[in-house]
Amino acid sequence: MRTRVKICGITRAEDAQAAARLGADAIGLVFFDPSPRAVSIEQARAAIRVLPPLMSVVGLFVDASAERVREVLDGVRIDLLQFHGAEAPAYCASFGVPYIKAVRMREDVDVAAEARRYSDARGSAARGLLLDTYSATTAGGTGTAFDWRRVPREAELPLILAGGLTPDNVAQAVRQVRPYAVDVSGGVEAAKGVKDAAKMAQFIEEVNIGDRTG
Repeated sequence: MRTRVKICGITRAEDAQAAARLGADAIGLVFFDPSPRAVSIEQARAAIRVLPPLMSVVGLFVDASAERVREVLDGVRIDLLQFHGAEAPAYCASFGVPYIKAVRMREDVDVAAEARRYSDARGSAARGLLLDTYSATTAGGTGTAFDWRRVPREAELPLILAGGLTPDNVAQAVRQVRPYAVDVSGGVEAAKGVKDAAKMAQFIEEVNIGDRTG
């Protein structure tokens, strides 16, 4: 199965357009004001406007109020919500939009147990788990990889690998972990929030190499 690619932290329409042209499956828009990659509703609309059909738009939130999530959903076409904080399954499902749940890989995290937690919830099941590096100071975008040996071979939900992925290591990550998808932000940037088209192209090609050689 082909590994899907999400380019997260898109802030500019030209970067969204380049990601689509180069073969990404989804873009991520960050609605978390402390992030250097945060976007306004107007910026999000501009990025989405240039996308081709059948490309997914993921909206990322971190412990946001329900009112904030609804405000974004009212103003922006979001295909998939991504919750990157301590959100419970019932909260995540309360918006009537499919969602994925990020799991920050603390030393005591049991991925299989988290997958069961977010898949067993009646009417509240996540579409996947996104595994990201844990940091005590930032909610994602750390630029550091975690130990991929901690990722189980099988889980109740599709697994999306994030955290410190770059064109230099993603082929190995794909071969070793065999995730459903990979998620990259800082690893394909020229500056925070500004993507580098050449790095995006190389990243996607390395994912394809990992698929072919895994």
